[in-house]
Amino acid sequence: MTSSEIRSQFVNAFKEWGHTDIPSASLVPKGDPTLLFTNAGMVQFKTAFLGEETPPYRRAVSYQKCVRAGGKHNDLENVGQTARHHTFFEMLGNFSFGDYFKGEAVSFAWKLITRRLQMDPSRLWVTVYQDDDEAETLWRNHLPAGRIIRLGKEDNFWQMAETGPCGPCSEILIDQGEILHPDCPGIGRCNCDRYLEIWNLVFMQYNRDQSGACTPLPKPSIDTGMGLERVTAVCQGVDSNYKTDLFYPIFQAIGREAKKSAEEVLSTQAGRVVADHLRAITFLVSDGVRPANEGRGYVLRRILRRAARFGIKLGLNDPFLHKLSGEVVHQMSAPYPDLIRNREEIAQVVLAEEERFIHTLNRGVPLLEEVIAKLKRGGETVIPGSALFTLYDTYGFPIDLAMDIAKEEGLHLDETGFHTEMEAQKERARRSWVGMGDPLEADRQIYREVHQAVGNTLFTGYEHLEEEVTLLAIFKNSLPSPSAVAGEAVELILSPTPFYGEAGGQVGDCGLLSSGSAMVEIEGTVKPLPDLYIHRGKVIEGEIRVNSVYHASVDSKARQNTARNHTATHLLHATLRELLGDHVRQAGSLVAPDRLRFDFYHFSPLSDKEIDRIEERVNERIWANLRVDTELMEINEAIATGAMALFGEKYGNQVRVVRVSDFSKELCGGTHCHGTGEIGLLKISRESSVASGIRRIEALTGPATRQWINHREQTLYSVSNLFKSRPEDLIEKAARMIAQSQEKDREIERLRSQRFRAEDPLSRIRKIGDVSLLAEKIEPSEIKEVRAHADRLRELIRSGIVIVGAAAPTGEKLSLVVMVTSDLTSHFPADKIVKELAVLVEGSGGGKADMAQAGGRKVESLDRALDQSLEVVEKLKKQSPSFSPPP
Repeated sequence: MTSSEIRSQFVNAFKEWGHTDIPSASLVPKGDPTLLFTNAGMVQFKTAFLGEETPPYRRAVSYQKCVRAGGKHNDLENVGQTARHHTFFEMLGNFSFGDYFKGEAVSFAWKLITRRLQMDPSRLWVTVYQDDDEAETLWRNHLPAGRIIRLGKEDNFWQMAETGPCGPCSEILIDQGEILHPDCPGIGRCNCDRYLEIWNLVFMQYNRDQSGACTPLPKPSIDTGMGLERVTAVCQGVDSNYKTDLFYPIFQAIGREAKKSAEEVLSTQAGRVVADHLRAITFLVSDGVRPANEGRGYVLRRILRRAARFGIKLGLNDPFLHKLSGEVVHQMSAPYPDLIRNREEIAQVVLAEEERFIHTLNRGVPLLEEVIAKLKRGGETVIPGSALFTLYDTYGFPIDLAMDIAKEEGLHLDETGFHTEMEAQKERARRSWVGMGDPLEADRQIYREVHQAVGNTLFTGYEHLEEEVTLLAIFKNSLPSPSAVAGEAVELILSPTPFYGEAGGQVGDCGLLSSGSAMVEIEGTVKPLPDLYIHRGKVIEGEIRVNSVYHASVDSKARQNTARNHTATHLLHATLRELLGDHVRQAGSLVAPDRLRFDFYHFSPLSDKEIDRIEERVNERIWANLRVDTELMEINEAIATGAMALFGEKYGNQVRVVRVSDFSKELCGGTHCHGTGEIGLLKISRESSVASGIRRIEALTGPATRQWINHREQTLYSVSNLFKSRPEDLIEKAARMIAQSQEKDREIERLRSQRFRAEDPLSRIRKIGDVSLLAEKIEPSEIKEVRAHADRLRELIRSGIVIVGAAAPTGEKLSLVVMVTSDLTSHFPADKIVKELAVLVEGSGGGKADMAQAGGRKVESLDRALDQSLEVVEKLKKQSPSFSPPP
């Protein structure tokens, strides 16, 4: 049975049993700051299990792409060493949201495994939680008591977090035979693969409170997970996931590149690492993750560079991953069609990172050689962990490559010190990531309790901006209160509400809540839960009380300006795809009353010509006054009609489709214009880079555009007055003045050269043995003038070291430039000299062996630094016993 057939059998079986087939969510979890990546099938249903939203189905089935690349059981270092560890994997799962429970879950699992997947019942075992008599009784309908094992909380009790839904679980295992481990002591007492877990059924039946007490849930639920890679290995009768049809075509592709057979590649750890990591790289890039130095991008970069490094061990020294990603796309595009659309983009992102890594190696090897040379001069044989970590963390230089180089030089590595530094870095990264979490998270439990009490918020703001509402709840400092008075900051829950809650990049509405005797200024509206709106504001008059009726009015001007920017964002998105290509996809957005910001995937900066064309094209659509329509549709129907579902967004079964004539169609819950003519004019104010492969456009519409034009016009007139010119003559006059200034600069430089030759600078040379040193201070100058002076001095001396220092014209800081002739750079590198001198002037600097520069704050120490340059050169000479002066 092929992996595709197993995937289909699972989904089709549960569809026959009344489950709704739910597509895989993105690897980037939407609205969950606690996770780097989607790492289980239940992640996209988390809000349903927590009771934060009610899905339009009671039963679901899915195959979910997952990534685990860290933590106690998923360290990258394990990948390739075992038969089961993976960074990317697929999880098959069936879910019940308060519908069926243990009896049906056990029955479905047994039928699926023994009938659909045709596993031998005599080889099957199960584990149950030690106190779960009901689960054991249910399994006795299918298995003898001797093959039902009770285990404790660590193995068979599941919980989502410290508090919240939890419950016992039951794992289904298959006996792979004594050949794997003849002396295996049994389930729960051995970690060998003889008894292989293939499916975990979680019975979510309790809620754990802050005290740790568990109370029964009113509607128990089911969450199951079966790893496709594992079950495929079992069904195909192989002892390793890597020997299945999920991986073998990848090994063949690697073999073609490495001039080896697929079997040769599979037999090596390097081959298994590359095959595994290729899948993770391809899917992560397809889902919008880009290599970076932090967060998700850091994990992707680490996986990609690890794959490239192991590729070197296979003889693949040139970039190869970008080519092999196409094999993953070819193999996996049937269940994940997004891969086909993103194929070219995936290859481009991967190639760019491979080339960066080659550059990293080219930089890192000389740095490591410098460390080794220093150790050898001191008679040491161990490379310190701190030096290894600096190479790894700052330059991305791999420790195993450092180990190979050290071995060739007869040295050892302080691996303990390196791993200590690495663990400290991981802890810093973990704290940093947690710190990036949703600021609403601390109050989320309170909101859940309130939501259960008051129900879903009815939003009426699509139809009108004013509404008579009931005040259901008041919060002050996160605590409920029956009332609030003038001067107090509050969070309010209204029913219904015309205020749009911040979502999909669009900011929440502001406005007023009023009665005859009270008034609240609503400063913003947020949705801490999908169906709960929180109105934040301040009581500015009188007293408000729970259960009273008030008049709610949205700031219509702000709402209209926001609608202009949101509709313009859709036009901009469609225009970018039209002019730049279908690889353009939204990577983030901000829609506010005063501006819009749109992040998108694209590889290069936009030229001025491209920006002008994009702006022109959007405005053509605006001035055509195209009709904007909205329609509620089933999500599958909407996608089938060509509506664009945006990356990372989470959609329900019923979605709102916003269509701008035949030019743009997107799934969107935001507020929009009725016609594009209401936008007025779009002006792109800035184009910039956000991250590798992600560009950002910032733009203005409506009144904000007029304000921008007025400001630019005022700036133009102000500059014209300074130049005593009319605006239309300004460019010509400015060019004339610049030319005159440049001519004066050339004359100044000519006079300096004359004075320089007349002063005979060679007479000021000092000698350190046979090495010439010329160090001098010049009048206050900009750094470019200091460099020019140093360059003139270097031209005069045949062999030697030149050091020039000067205070800046303002007198607040100084510049130092060191230049070394080519015959001396290996023994007296300019960058080393300048770093030692920079310390004396409270500055910093760097550069190359032939030229380096530094800046400093301590101007009064410049003379001392120049005087001590002699000592610095003498010290370097002593450290270079092999130095002999040029003939």
